[in-house]
Amino acid sequence: MAVIGNIIKGFIEVKDALTPEANPVEEQQQVLRQLLDKAKDTEFGAYYGFKELLDSDDIEHSFAKRVPYFDYDSIQNNWWHKLHQQKENITWPGNPTYFALSSGTTGKESKRIPVTDEMVDAIRQAGIKQVFALSNFDLPPDFFEKEIMMLGSSTDLTEKNDHLEGEISGISASNIPSWFRGYYKPGQEISKMEDWDERVQKIAENAPKWDIGSISGIPSWIELMLQKVIEYHDLKHIHEIWPNLQVYTSGGVAFGPYEKSFNALMGKQITVIDTYLASEGFIAFQARPETTSMKLITDNGIYFEFVPFHPEYINPDGSLTSNAPVLTLSEVEDGKEYVLLISTVSGTWRYVIGDTIEFTDIDRAEIKITGRTKFFLNTVGSQLSVNKMDDAIKNLEDEFGIKIPEYTLCAKRIEGEFYHCWYLGTEDQANGQDLADRLDSYLMEANKNYKVARSKALGGVKVTVVQPNVFYEWNARNKKKGGQVKMERVMGEEKFKDWEAFIEEISTT
Repeated sequence: MAVIGNIIKGFIEVKDALTPEANPVEEQQQVLRQLLDKAKDTEFGAYYGFKELLDSDDIEHSFAKRVPYFDYDSIQNNWWHKLHQQKENITWPGNPTYFALSSGTTGKESKRIPVTDEMVDAIRQAGIKQVFALSNFDLPPDFFEKEIMMLGSSTDLTEKNDHLEGEISGISASNIPSWFRGYYKPGQEISKMEDWDERVQKIAENAPKWDIGSISGIPSWIELMLQKVIEYHDLKHIHEIWPNLQVYTSGGVAFGPYEKSFNALMGKQITVIDTYLASEGFIAFQARPETTSMKLITDNGIYFEFVPFHPEYINPDGSLTSNAPVLTLSEVEDGKEYVLLISTVSGTWRYVIGDTIEFTDIDRAEIKITGRTKFFLNTVGSQLSVNKMDDAIKNLEDEFGIKIPEYTLCAKRIEGEFYHCWYLGTEDQANGQDLADRLDSYLMEANKNYKVARSKALGGVKVTVVQPNVFYEWNARNKKKGGQVKMERVMGEEKFKDWEAFIEEISTT
């Protein structure tokens, strides 16, 4: 009998029952006041008059009027660059202990996002909140005695001047509490390995020693790890070696496109729980099994604002126009898409994180991620966001009975007319023209803006079918494998030329 598991589960259920009902709007007002008070004597706080803001009768709207929007380049060039000169009290008291390296999906030189000790603690507290929310998922007591596979970036952080650098998953894993280390796999020694292939090989070799109950990580890299374990031990599915695997905590990207290929690696159905952990902080997690939406963490060091996601407010590089309106949590509406802004205990202020979200339950502050501002494809007015592209891919999977875990596309000019040129990653047999025809017709049925664009300057859809591993090798060449690395869903024409040259190169070798 799972005695310890029963005790842990009982504690979680009691804690959940005793926790008072939250008011997300009031929590956000309190978080903003705490952030302004803590940072009022920093250079940033003095420049924007945080002390005066704290005396305002309407702090939220006064804050929005006084402090402009920032993306990474603007806050780095104006403020954060001073942190690398060992200056203190710039946008947050002191100097950050860590910097999270984030190449995101752009493939450019890594961004360096400050991560303070307060943010490390906030991420840890958010993880604890998520554990308590497991009481809602009706998991058996023995689940709470199983080991947890956390597949992120290397925990071997780089020391630079007076701080440490690494990806946020590596920073978080390097700060796990001592009591949790016995549950944490693949363990500190393997997690420090920088080389992705070497790390996954070691995981495969050690897999029989572990009793894994849950796994977490970005879907594409989790799939590759599971495939490696299955292949190494000549298994039919992963449950032959980890029979007690019951939960997958997804994050980083939408799980939808990976659902079919992921489930094909399972021997039985498992619970999938979505999370939203970015380099800038732990933003949301799925708290209920009745929905795939995630609950914003409204009481834990992050203040949220929301800009309506309309083409006229988005610059070509994905940043916001200076006149874009902003809403507080008390002003948003269900079913509307917004660009997410955050201000945090790491000294990010009104920061455009680059994601777009939609509210599904305002009272619970529940959201779903709908895409990226940079991946909003609006060539000749087609207005395709990532969630609409994901829906189209899922439709292809259902209609053709295939799995398409990866894709990318570009609006490419061909003989004076624009075409949406898609590359679909699948191991299944599929005819590119048949997929293109159905993709085109589905988008016209589902998106009136796309239909209008097709009647004007958008010539149609072209599809090229490639193996999924092509996408992983592209990431390996341009960034690296594993960790927080994600495939760009939409490319500009110059980047797309590099992509097609890469495809041509590997097809001839």
